Amino acid sequence: MPVTYTRWMDAAEEEYRRLDRLLATFGPEDWSRPTDCAPWDVWAVVAHLVGAAEATGGTRERVHQLVAGLRRRRRGELLIDAMNAIQVAERHHRTPLQLRADLQRSARLSIQARRRIPTPVRRLRLPLGQPLGACSLERLLGTIYTRDAWMHRIDLARATGRQLELSPPHDGLIVAHAVEEWADLHGQPFHLDLTGPAGGSWARGVAPESATWSMDAVEFCRILSGRGRASGLLARPVVF
Repeated sequence: MPVTYTRWMDAAEEEYRRLDRLLATFGPEDWSRPTDCAPWDVWAVVAHLVGAAEATGGTRERVHQLVAGLRRRRRGELLIDAMNAIQVAERHHRTPLQLRADLQRSARLSIQARRRIPTPVRRLRLPLGQPLGACSLERLLGTIYTRDAWMHRIDLARATGRQLELSPPHDGLIVAHAVEEWADLHGQPFHLDLTGPAGGSWARGVAPESATWSMDAVEFCRILSGRGRASGLLARPVVF
């Protein structure tokens, strides 16, 4: 299912709105709760989201995070992990209330900046290293950053016991695209029934019993992201 860059930007904008609505429900005790992104707690996940939005919203911050990440990176560590650590560490002084305001502001600037990038520039391929490899700017700023924010909203809802806001037009789009990317990556027959508001059914070829699943759509994506145990085709990761 081809998804245009404009559609990804619409989804990113909606995702930031849903994140803000979720953060508005948090009490003081929620910000220190552990998340599936150990060792990050809720506060650290939001600090990462702020840092990512600020990096995509301004060239100066983007270059700063890249250079700081290169300096911080330890032997064998992925550059993206070092940059994520910088995003969290440099916001250690921000209170939960300030972080929410930071995300509101940086999300708005991020969407504006990402929408303005000309098509020829978006098609440039960047040697980003693992796990993305050579990746177009369009895929990075459209698909990957939107998925990242979406998956972290799931992390935050799970950590705080909040009900996850889901709808077919928004969450269903993200899930469907992830399913099709996963299917292209492994290239094997399968049958998949995903339940919930973001779910649907997909099949390719004649699937053996070992490649036939019925599960919650969000849980399926959590597994592909490395947040759950998996075997067989489900062990083929997709970048979130």
